Amino acid sequence: MINLQPYQNPQYFILLLVALLPLMFGLYHGHRWRIYESFVSLLFLFFIFDAEKTNQGIALIAYTVIQTLIVKCYFSYRTNKKYNNSFWIFTLAIVLSILQLVIVKFTPLFAHGHDSIVGFLGISYLTFKTVGMIMEIRDGAIKEFNLWKFLHFLLFFPTISSGPIDRYRRFIKDYDHVPSQDKYVELIGKGLHNIFMGFLYKFLLGYLFGTLWLPQIQQLALAQRHTVPFGISIYLIGYMYCYSMYLFFDFAGYSLFAVGVSYLMGIETPVNFNKPFAAHNLKEFWNRWHMTLSFWFRDYIYMRFVFWAMKHKLLKSRIAMANIGYLLLFLTMGIWHGETWYYIVYGLFHALVLILTDAWLRFKKKHRQHIPSNWFTKYFAIFMTFNTVCFSFLIFSGILDKLWFN
Repeated sequence: MINLQPYQNPQYFILLLVALLPLMFGLYHGHRWRIYESFVSLLFLFFIFDAEKTNQGIALIAYTVIQTLIVKCYFSYRTNKKYNNSFWIFTLAIVLSILQLVIVKFTPLFAHGHDSIVGFLGISYLTFKTVGMIMEIRDGAIKEFNLWKFLHFLLFFPTISSGPIDRYRRFIKDYDHVPSQDKYVELIGKGLHNIFMGFLYKFLLGYLFGTLWLPQIQQLALAQRHTVPFGISIYLIGYMYCYSMYLFFDFAGYSLFAVGVSYLMGIETPVNFNKPFAAHNLKEFWNRWHMTLSFWFRDYIYMRFVFWAMKHKLLKSRIAMANIGYLLLFLTMGIWHGETWYYIVYGLFHALVLILTDAWLRFKKKHRQHIPSNWFTKYFAIFMTFNTVCFSFLIFSGILDKLWFN
């Protein structure tokens, strides 16, 4: 059987192009054929969850029904003036919305490594979408709920497996609007460019770093774990850089495919990466790396916690509240990646470095006349940020667990 998992092989792209041609023809002539677009989405979702992944497909169907009921019920409650829009009802909606994801994330911890039967590919990204909607409904930003549009937003197949994470209002604005012919031609050009860049990133550079080089370097690093202190060898350092490059090119490649295909469908899905290794500090890095995820965590966890803490005057110092917000944010992000110690340490490491980064930026602003700023300091900052990020990816990779505990 041909593997038709998202963006895995040439057959998938050929079938995708054939399926999208009628839709592209319609968009070029000013028509969005929504029924056909929905058919294509369902077809490719079927390809993702066929055969041995049938159980995941069933879990997706159940998840979609549950999330639709949660969002619809909360929207009806929030827009009904008879009710006082209780914070506890809002909290209940959030808890119910993330419940299936929590079960999936923590099942391996209590079931000896077995995956949850309610999990499926892309459950995290779909949950981020629905939680974001619930929060925006509470804010009064979402004024209407349309079942058809909600389902299309939630199950938009180009982004289901690896993101980017879109926002409902932004998505629906594109979905309701048919771009002009000139605009759509521009989107086609950008879409094809992203797709070909995705081929370069994932199938060439990602293959070189992840398939050809990384296993060999890992084997050499593990072979020396008993001959050097703490297993820190030149091969481990090489593994750190090789893994970081693989992680970037593989993930950025997937994101480029998703954005490119979205453009061909007339949806300007936000980009996910913007030269992250050119960042001058870790704060800037998170404004460039997996941007839709980092912005989601920033807007819906960090900012809301800080505003809530300020409103209730938990601490007098805004700096202290911001620092606690960083710890909460990245601890949550670490646990989201997995319940193992190295994901949690990865998150706490980023929180600590961000706290230090903020302290340095405040000091730099206060003493700017005494701190040099030139091409050397600029590139030195990039160099230090790059190595800090690569070290965090070394933690994230889990190889230290193999070196020290196996």
